[in-house]
Amino acid sequence: MEAVHDSPTHELADEAEWAVRVELAALYRLVAHFRMTDLIDTHISARLPGDTPSFLINRHGVLFHEMRASDLVKIDYQGRAIDPRAKHDPASCRVNAAGFTIHSAIHMARPDLHFIVHTHTAAGIAVSAQQHGLLPISQHALKYYEKLAYHDYEGIALNLAERERLVRDLGPHKAMILRNHGLLAAGSSAADAFQEIYFLERACQAQVQALAGGSALTIPSPEVCRVTASQYVREDSPELAELAWQAARRLIDNVGTDYRS
Repeated sequence: MEAVHDSPTHELADEAEWAVRVELAALYRLVAHFRMTDLIDTHISARLPGDTPSFLINRHGVLFHEMRASDLVKIDYQGRAIDPRAKHDPASCRVNAAGFTIHSAIHMARPDLHFIVHTHTAAGIAVSAQQHGLLPISQHALKYYEKLAYHDYEGIALNLAERERLVRDLGPHKAMILRNHGLLAAGSSAADAFQEIYFLERACQAQVQALAGGSALTIPSPEVCRVTASQYVREDSPELAELAWQAARRLIDNVGTDYRS
């Protein structure tokens, strides 16, 4: 078993920031574990505490399954690295430009969402290209009934002007399908964001397979759909999300804990 490094390196982060770095690195590893990666072309971010508005995002080029707390880059809302490594090793602080556009937009507009996940999975892209979007045909999908946003494709997200439209389309929701592109999910914690992306991805997988079967689909009544959606928002929902998060963490901790370094 590898050594666990829960304390911050003095040059990189204080204790509060290091705790967020470890949580975010774990989230990267879990997204990789559940095969929701696309080489180096997707991203997960986390808002940082403190007086300076900033967030963490992956160093461009590091694969999700190898992400460590120290690989994450701290940037401000203008995309500038706030990192002592930037001066002598700029490559170590390079971030995905489209990732900055998407994540900065939501972090600036939604202070309730601390972790944001964006994926390009086969199932997510497939559903994003289907005109009807996510269908209410599975229990997983009903979590998002009347709680899922859509954003039309505008090309690779390099235009900062798109941030306003991303935020407008997301509205009050925590999950969004980016048309012809992929999925986006967010949460107040790593546990919350993980549950949002996990359920949305599974719902898309189920839909693709159901449609591939070629048979007529059974869709619950709107009343049942609304009841089911409300059942996902209970008093103990945060506790259940945390239980799932800790269980998922064991999947990667049993392999190694170098993500904490």
